[in-house]
Parts: sequence; structure tokens; C-alpha cells
Amino acid sequence: MEERLAYLDNNATTMVAPEVRDAMMPFFGPEYGNPSSMHAFGGGIAKHVAAAREEVARFINASPDEIIFTSCATESDNAALRGRAAFLGKAMKLVTTKVEHPAVLQTARRLKANGHEVVEIGVDGKGRLDLEELKAELKGTRNALVSTMWANNETGTIFPVAKIAEICKEYGATFHTDAVQIAGKGEVDVKKVPVDMLAMSGHKFHAPKGIGFMYVRRGTKLKPFMLGGHQEGGRRAGTENVPYIVGLAKACELARLGMAEENTRVAAMRDRLEKGILASCPDTIVNGDGENRTPNTLNVSFEYIEGEAIAYHLSDLGICISTGSACASGSLDPSHVIRAMGVPFIAVHGSVRFSLSRYNTDSDIDYVLEKLPPVIKNLRDLSPFGPDSDPTTFK
Repeated sequence: MEERLAYLDNNATTMVAPEVRDAMMPFFGPEYGNPSSMHAFGGGIAKHVAAAREEVARFINASPDEIIFTSCATESDNAALRGRAAFLGKAMKLVTTKVEHPAVLQTARRLKANGHEVVEIGVDGKGRLDLEELKAELKGTRNALVSTMWANNETGTIFPVAKIAEICKEYGATFHTDAVQIAGKGEVDVKKVPVDMLAMSGHKFHAPKGIGFMYVRRGTKLKPFMLGGHQEGGRRAGTENVPYIVGLAKACELARLGMAEENTRVAAMRDRLEKGILASCPDTIVNGDGENRTPNTLNVSFEYIEGEAIAYHLSDLGICISTGSACASGSLDPSHVIRAMGVPFIAVHGSVRFSLSRYNTDSDIDYVLEKLPPVIKNLRDLSPFGPDSDPTTFK
């Protein structure tokens, strides 16, 4: 394996920013008190939690009392969907999409198995949501909950959440969004885009793993997902994870201040990578909405070869990317997102994702563009498939 590391898998997780790590350190040492304690030492720690809550609220233009600290966005998604279902009972209809993260899709399917009405609406070839299908599913319904992601984790395609929020308001539906992949890459303002519930995960924007938050608009009713103590206003029990909460707040501050860099320098590197791949690797398809996607994400399908093989060979060269296939789960099926978009069979298995961050450099892009084309050529030379093969073989 090469000693050089080019990490382009930032939609999976990001490195902890040095400023975040420094902000956390005192709370692993002298500032170790429990913020729920009555004494002054604990009260001093509680002030740091309150300040962190204010910074996180500022990140999405919310009120501090609308922020609930969680362990991650998966917990936040579960708390939103299951908590709302528990409040409404079997009268709730959940409308979601076929391209959601498993945290939403698996929760929705569990709710369906338990007797709730659940509908998954589709997307077009660029991963764009069918808003007319959404309207049709909401027409004549009561107690509907709509759950759509803000930006897709595989393709970067950004959903029109402002329009979705308008539609939900028109039909009296509650709107939840998994906003994990938009954090730090695009403006999130819950005053401008009136979502009712929102989930984010800190490790997607340079906070540590194991911390996230949930936004719940005042007046939105749901039953608590975790029971026990009084923490988080009685909405999420458990002693506060103070070091990580402080780190999350610092990451929110850095993301807020660094958004311009994401949308200029990082986007320029992504575009150069895309242009270089298309120029050096024929029979390659870019997946997603090229005009409306996150600035750091590039998803491409290389025809006639397998994404897993590409990822493994690049890993040996010190290049970290993600495959579009669900190999981590032991499945040989292609990504549910890529399938929902109708990518051709000759390309659907060869989908991979490159995702950048502000810590990537031009030399990372140079290195990938140097090493990737020979890998693609060698794999195609070895492949039993090709332009003259039966495309149904890829099913």
C-alpha cells in the first residue's frame, strides 16, 4: 500500500478539526462535572452546554430551546419518525423517498410493518424528487409526516426543501428532513425554510463521531425516544456528553464561517476531478444533478466493471473513496439510490463516490487523476463484460 493518503470519503466521515479537538480537551480533564448537578462545579459545566446549544441554534437560525443533543443523525431520524408516530398512532401516514439514508428507510419500513401507512416516492434520472407525486400522496390526508433528505449522501443532489416545506404547509403535513450532507455546504435557515424537524450528525462536518442534534420546531408534538432523566427539557434522557457537545458547537461555528470555501475552492477541486475523469476514462457517467448538488460530491459510474474492485485497488494506492454498491452489508446489489435513478445496467455496478472536504488539496486531485485511469483500464481489460456483452448480465 502507498504511504501517501488521499482521503476522498468525507461523506462517510470527516477528520476532527484541530480547533474542535482543542475545544473539547478541558472537558476530558479538569472540567469533568455533571451539568445536571446542583453544586456550583456542575453548574459551571452547564453554562458551557448552554453556550454550545446557542451556537448550534445559530448554525441553523433556530432558538436554543428547539435544539436536542443526540448521539448522531440516525438517532435523531429515529426519534423524529418514531416519536411522531407514537404521538399520532396508526392515524399517521408517512411519505418518504426511495433514495433516503437507511436511518430513515429502515425506520419507515419498521413503522410500516407495525401497521402505519408508508409510501416511498421516486426520483428521476438525475435523482430529483417528483413533487407532483408528493402532492398526490398528501392530497386528502390528515396527520401526514413527510421525511426527505436535504442533500443525497451518494450523489450530492440537493432536494428543493423550500418547495417541499411549502407543499407540506399547504396540505397540513409535518415535515422532517435529514440534513446531514448539507451541513457546512449550504445555508440551512429554519426561519426561511420552515421544516418542523431536522437531523444533523457532527462527524460529517469535522466534529467527532458520536454526537449530533435534532431540531424540533416549537409546537411540533412527538413522544420522547429515550426515557429516564430530565435532560434536554425531558425530550431526550441521559447525562449530557459535554466534551462532544462543546466540540459539535465549535464545528458548527467553523462550518458557518467556512461555507464560502466549500462553495469555491472545494467545488473547484471537485469540478477539476470530474473533468479529468471524464477526459481520461471513456464510458463513464456522472450521476446526480450536476446543476444542483453539494459542492464536494462527485458520483460516477464506470461502465463494464465493478465499483468494489475500483475501491479496493485505489485503497491499495492510498486513495479512499466509497463504492456505490452495498458491499458493506454483504450484498452484491447496486446502491438503492443509483437503482432508483435508473442508471443503465452496464454502469450501475460500477458506481463510486468521491467526496471532498476543506482539508483536501490540489495535490490530492492530481494524485487521483494520475492513479485512477490505469486502474480503470486494467479492470476493463480483465473484465468479461464489454460493449459487445449482454447488458442483462449486470442485473
